[in-house]
Amino acid sequence: MHEAIINLHMHTRYSDGSGTHKDIAAAALKAGVDAVIVTDHNILVDGFEGYYKEKNKKVLMLIGEEIHDQARNPQKNHLLVFGANRELATFAEEPQNLIHQVRDAGGLSFLAHPDDPEAKAFNETDISWEDWSVQNYTGIELWNALSELKTLVPTKLHGAFYAFFPAFVAHKPITKTLAKWDELLAQGRKVVAIGGSDAHALHMSMGLLHRVIFPYEFHFRAVNTHALLPGPLTGDATIDRSLLLKSLADGHCFIGYDLPAPTRGFRFTAQGKESTAVMGDEIPAKFGVTLQAKLPSPADILLLKDGQVIQTWKNQLACTHITAEPGVYRIEAYRRYLGKRRGWIYSNPIYVR
Repeated sequence: MHEAIINLHMHTRYSDGSGTHKDIAAAALKAGVDAVIVTDHNILVDGFEGYYKEKNKKVLMLIGEEIHDQARNPQKNHLLVFGANRELATFAEEPQNLIHQVRDAGGLSFLAHPDDPEAKAFNETDISWEDWSVQNYTGIELWNALSELKTLVPTKLHGAFYAFFPAFVAHKPITKTLAKWDELLAQGRKVVAIGGSDAHALHMSMGLLHRVIFPYEFHFRAVNTHALLPGPLTGDATIDRSLLLKSLADGHCFIGYDLPAPTRGFRFTAQGKESTAVMGDEIPAKFGVTLQAKLPSPADILLLKDGQVIQTWKNQLACTHITAEPGVYRIEAYRRYLGKRRGWIYSNPIYVR
């Protein structure tokens, strides 16, 4: 399969970001990602979707939306919407109805930053997802880079440090979010996990200190969603849009923290007697299944079944596990970076039925 790196969940001046769509395209070209999905708050911006090129490089920009009920206080239950092709913010008041409207419009819906705590030092409120009664959404934003920052800044001094040294922020998805994902998967649901940057390129000032918090280009080199495609991107924006959105819908993707080392090339597959599977697929347990993971460089690998670690490999490039037990199997990979053990790769599951 072919691989495309997507950075998704970001904002421009049309909502609460500081940059333009052209700024985002320029940053994406420098970072070397294949596609970006811009998701301004409660507005579907027309006119910017398509390929942006510079010399021999190109990046595909898709336009989605982050929808939430602006009349609600605090403004929780944010939903990322991709591929709906029409404005749906008028349905924000009722999350389940909004999800149904997205599906009826042919779009994908992901619960944005399920755990997004308050940061009192910066007057940031808790905007976590609260309505867990909802059904039929595509998946959740397992790793949100900006939400993680909020867990690390109890004081403005901490904020100043991370503003100047943003590479120290990312450790792993918020533990509570990982646990919730496993809980949802244990209920028999297919819930696709994606990683989002939540890039705003915010301009912050503290006295004489002025800094852009997480510039777009920095975000695009960090937490990304890697999509697996049946063929390479064609250069036709309409065709490639469909390829990328189908990959996300099917869960044929993984989350890679690309700053410590490139995650391009990771694969998690299953081989049965009569069929094969990639991330997001089902495969029958009958006659046994061989699960295999391959990494682009050595790391500590964890194999989880139904949310529990069942096998680990230290500093390996690959691993194999044979099973006849039904369950939800997924991979986590960790490596050391800037003095700490950090999450590096989070696969979507293979469902052994």
